[in-house]
Amino acid sequence: MAGKPKTLGPLIREARLAKGYSLRKFAELVGVSPTYLSLVEQDKLDRPPTAERMRRMAELLGADPDEWIALAGRVPEDVAGIVRSAPKDMPELLRAAQGLTIEQLRSLAEQARRMKKDKD
Repeated sequence: MAGKPKTLGPLIREARLAKGYSLRKFAELVGVSPTYLSLVEQDKLDRPPTAERMRRMAELLGADPDEWIALAGRVPEDVAGIVRSAPKDMPELLRAAQGLTIEQLRSLAEQARRMKKDKD
């Protein structure tokens, strides 16, 4: 039987410990207080860390920033900007892609990159 998926806080704590960072040192590197980081790791905050803080944590711990930002329920600022640049079409594209397999999404992304390169 598979275990329950880890929530964001324990995931961060596990990755931090695996990299050998103390709570204080990692908090310093992220630019937050040790108390705040402890609350994050215990999932005791009403609001998750900002996308920028999640990006910093992920980068320091060798994790995928986009994945960790999403796990925090946030949207990377560049993605938000892309949606704002085409407020009708980008959400439509995302909804159309919903439910595709990972392989299909990767193929779609590669097609988009080729289309963009051909345009330039």
